[in-house]
Amino acid sequence: MLEKFSAVISDALYSYILIIILVLGGLYFTFRTKFVQIRMLGEQLRAVTEKPRNGKGVSSFQALMVSTASRVGTGNIIGVSTAICIGGYGSVFWMWVIAIVGSASAFIESTLAQIYKKRGPDGSTGGPAYYIEALCKKRWLAVIFTVFLILTYGFGFNMLASYNLQSTFSVYKFYNEKYTAWIIGFIVAAIVCYCLIGGGKRIIKVTSFLVPFMGVAYILVALLVIVLNIGLLPDILSRIFTEAFDFKAIFGGFSGSCVMYGIKRGLFSNEAGVGSAPNASASAEVEHPVKQGLVQVLSVFIDTILVCSATAFMCLCSGIEPNADISGAQYVQDSLGSVLGTFGPIFITVAMILFAFTTLLGNLYYVDKGIFYLLGHEPSKKFKLIYRIIASLVIFAGAGLSADLLWNIADITMGGMTLINMPVIIILSKYAIRALKDYETKRKNGKKLNFFVADIDLPHKVDYWN
Repeated sequence: MLEKFSAVISDALYSYILIIILVLGGLYFTFRTKFVQIRMLGEQLRAVTEKPRNGKGVSSFQALMVSTASRVGTGNIIGVSTAICIGGYGSVFWMWVIAIVGSASAFIESTLAQIYKKRGPDGSTGGPAYYIEALCKKRWLAVIFTVFLILTYGFGFNMLASYNLQSTFSVYKFYNEKYTAWIIGFIVAAIVCYCLIGGGKRIIKVTSFLVPFMGVAYILVALLVIVLNIGLLPDILSRIFTEAFDFKAIFGGFSGSCVMYGIKRGLFSNEAGVGSAPNASASAEVEHPVKQGLVQVLSVFIDTILVCSATAFMCLCSGIEPNADISGAQYVQDSLGSVLGTFGPIFITVAMILFAFTTLLGNLYYVDKGIFYLLGHEPSKKFKLIYRIIASLVIFAGAGLSADLLWNIADITMGGMTLINMPVIIILSKYAIRALKDYETKRKNGKKLNFFVADIDLPHKVDYWN
């Protein structure tokens, strides 16, 4: 019952409303910024290496790693597999589209997060809640957004990450449908709880160190599979573009089409326009807000154009035809196994463990920011303990629930965030665009890249940039 009800709401959101808002909003930002996501690639690479202004605080690179840890995860593997198996080859094209168009939205929202950031107990803090409150002059809409954020990252995404992680073990002989999922869920929940309560700093450091290497290894393995099956590539590319524009099939059953699945899974993966990454962006100490906006564009490209494409071509080049019966972890593992033998499924399992773990912690970072905003202060130790135990129990519960239900819950709560965030950043975008012009003018004239809100005629009071 709940699964069918959630499916109806999810289909309604993604069949019409969100597609219109995300695509038109992204196109609007793309043209207003004169294709900032493409023409300023060099600036993106330069900005990510910037050190904090005062030598302390969070650097652009660290903020990038937090947002990328949340973005690059189970969605890049399981989400892409699901999109291809159910939506078809054309889903890959629409994932690319939502990444390229959406990266302009990522630039706007992260630049705004920098402009409107507040002073916190451990440096700067901020995110959509703060610029929403500044626009509305009241907290109610920002509070609703924050509740959606907590539901999305504390519940929807973390339950789904837990399920996706345990599902990679289903190919092994020891897997028992009744018990194994719950056992794996318990182990993951216990480790996350240990890290959250404070005893797992070494685990966090190790995984944070390993994940970039695993990301590189994942792309290299995908390239190996593609090279070994290079003869299939022309036909795959042809099918991607042909099915992407098969309008008869698309409009004949839009809810299951490549367009909807490409956008749903692309949005789940890169989160551009959702309002999540700005929470990490606001914490960075930079000399100009635009720099962090450029860094988040890079994060979207890493996530979708690089990692999601690696999964897509690795699967499609395996020679195994995608279908709904093998969607999810099985399709990825079967694909890699058919080319690399027993190494394939083991490699995917290890990748999923590392990606899922950092995703779980990255998601809970956003939840922490949301709770801080709702309370207006750092929560007490007792409150933190209770919340972290609940967060861990949610991870445990997600491991054994229905995949379709979990996808629907994550899609709906993420859709709620997007419905609030996108209209707000469209209204406030003129200030981000003025900041971009200020940045480009100073860069062109060789001036110091400092920033003052007076330069963009910002009517709202802010803690920084005065």
